[in-house]
Amino acid sequence: MAFFKISVLVFLRDGAGRQLLILRRKAPNLGCWSPIGGKLEMELGESPFECARRETAEETGLVVTDADLHLFGYISEKNYEGGGHWLMFLFDCHKVLPALPTAGDEGQFGFFTRAEMDALPVPPSDRVLVWPYYDKHRGGFVALRADCAPDQPLRVVEEQILGKKG
Repeated sequence: MAFFKISVLVFLRDGAGRQLLILRRKAPNLGCWSPIGGKLEMELGESPFECARRETAEETGLVVTDADLHLFGYISEKNYEGGGHWLMFLFDCHKVLPALPTAGDEGQFGFFTRAEMDALPVPPSDRVLVWPYYDKHRGGFVALRADCAPDQPLRVVEEQILGKKG
C-alpha cells in the first residue's frame, strides 16, 4: 500500500525580489534547483505551517512566524519520479531574506530572477506545476492534482483556484 509523503515548499526572496533556490544534493530533485522545503515530521503531528517555519529556520537561519507565511496552494502528485505520491503545501514568505544562506548538507543556495530561472536545471514538473501557479496565484489559493508517471505525459487538474493573482 502506497502512502503520501507530505511536504512543504517555501518561496523566499531577497530585498531585490529574487527567488532563493537550493541546488539539491539529495533526492528527490537531486541536482536540480528548487525552493527550500522538506517533509513534515508526521510522527510529531507537525502541521504544514510548523514544518514551513522549521524548514525555513533549518535551511536558511531565517526565523518566521505564521503571519509571515501565506499558504497559497497544494499539489497532490501521484507517481512522482515513478516512486511514490507527494502532497506538497506551497507557502509564499513575506519576510525578506537579508543574505544568501551558507551551503549545507541539503545543498548550495542562489538568488535568481524569474528570467534567470528559465535557464536553470529545475525539476521538470516544477516548470509546469510550481512556477506558473506561483506566478499567477501566490496571492490567492490553488489546489492541483497531477499524475507524474514517468511513462506518461504530465496530467494536471486544477481542482480549485481562488482569490487574488500574483
